[in-house]
Amino acid sequence: MESVNELLQVLYRWLHVVFGIIWIGHLYFFNFVNAQFVTTLDAETKKKVVPELLPRALFWFRWGAAWTWATGILMLEYVYYRGKSVFDDQNMSMGKEAGIMIAITFLAFFLYDYLAKSSIGKDAKKFGAVAFLILAGIIYLYVKYGMFGYRGMMTHTGVLFGTIMASNVWFRIWPSQQKIITAVKNGEAPDALLVSLAGQRSRHNTYMSVPLIFTMITQHTTFFAGGNLGLTAENYWIAWLVIILFSWHIVYQFYKKAGKVKGF
Repeated sequence: MESVNELLQVLYRWLHVVFGIIWIGHLYFFNFVNAQFVTTLDAETKKKVVPELLPRALFWFRWGAAWTWATGILMLEYVYYRGKSVFDDQNMSMGKEAGIMIAITFLAFFLYDYLAKSSIGKDAKKFGAVAFLILAGIIYLYVKYGMFGYRGMMTHTGVLFGTIMASNVWFRIWPSQQKIITAVKNGEAPDALLVSLAGQRSRHNTYMSVPLIFTMITQHTTFFAGGNLGLTAENYWIAWLVIILFSWHIVYQFYKKAGKVKGF
């Protein structure tokens, strides 16, 4: 049975990465390439190109998101819950505190969605600051209240990001894009609110994607878990917050560069 579980973990990891490449690759295409490209098209060209291009790209985008999330959850169950890797001490049992933090991980989308729809969400800088403070509080609670180990904390931060991102794809971006594409196909002006909503959530997903990828690769190292760069078992979570901010800065620079890249 142990060998079967190990085989399943390998398969889930492999598929998780494959589907993740499909999903995030299309996310970057939409934000760094397509968003700039469509502004160069006139109305008649958009009417021909958009209904043919976007449904195809959005198919791979949304199903890549769904299967990346699903295989991630399967790995979470096999490695961290069944394999008891949430805590540094694998003899620890899953208590009420850990259960509460797991619930917060999966329910965080509703708080995020509320904030994104509020007046705070209309100001990107204000929204980013508030979101970061809430995220910092959750990460702190993972470590100090839920007693998650380094890998458990990183994985659940990644699951939090991934759940919000996948929910954005299926419940905000895809429904909006269906109506936007239909309007363009009919030669009508898309609803400005839908365009704004889809664009906002796509940008948010892009910002979350870079730290999400870090949570995936850091499972193979404990460099930031304490013992390096002055980090200890008590304060390593602060380094993770710095990495998140740095990740967001990288995305910001990508957006700046994307606006300067021109066609021939």
